[in-house]
Amino acid sequence: MKRALAFAPLIVLALLVAVSAFLLTRGGERATVTDGLVGRAAPAFVLDRLGGGEPVTAEALRGRSYLINIFASYCTPCLAEHPLLMELRAQGVTIVGVAHRDEPADAAQFLARLGDPFSAVGLDPDGRFALELGAAGMPETFVVGADGTIRAVHRGALTPEIIAEKMMPALGGG
Repeated sequence: MKRALAFAPLIVLALLVAVSAFLLTRGGERATVTDGLVGRAAPAFVLDRLGGGEPVTAEALRGRSYLINIFASYCTPCLAEHPLLMELRAQGVTIVGVAHRDEPADAAQFLARLGDPFSAVGLDPDGRFALELGAAGMPETFVVGADGTIRAVHRGALTPEIIAEKMMPALGGG
């Protein structure tokens, strides 16, 4: 009897591992963390503008669809997606950049070197706005509809497929 009790914790652990493996590998559609963001109102924001001037605000964008892109000069995936953001800007997509926990001089140099795809860049030095938005890292891109609700979210670097299949339809352009 004592011998069986000695193996009980090991048996319980094995059962937990088996159940976890089953739940993680089963087929079917799974909800993601970002699914809960879609359909909710985007937070109102007033961010200091990179380079000075009038603040970047949600109010100034009211009534039109736009992207919010969380980026930083030190973010390698942000560098990888940058040409795609430039293409979106060339297509007339309004993109608000949010320099997340970045030094303003570094963000400005990053954009000067690679080109500026943003209609405005707001500063988020402490990461507070990114948290309010529901961001978990960088880069992240949010589609905000003309009604002010979040229509789509992508965590990680954008790809042509993600833009075509997810972002453009949410913007109303696909």
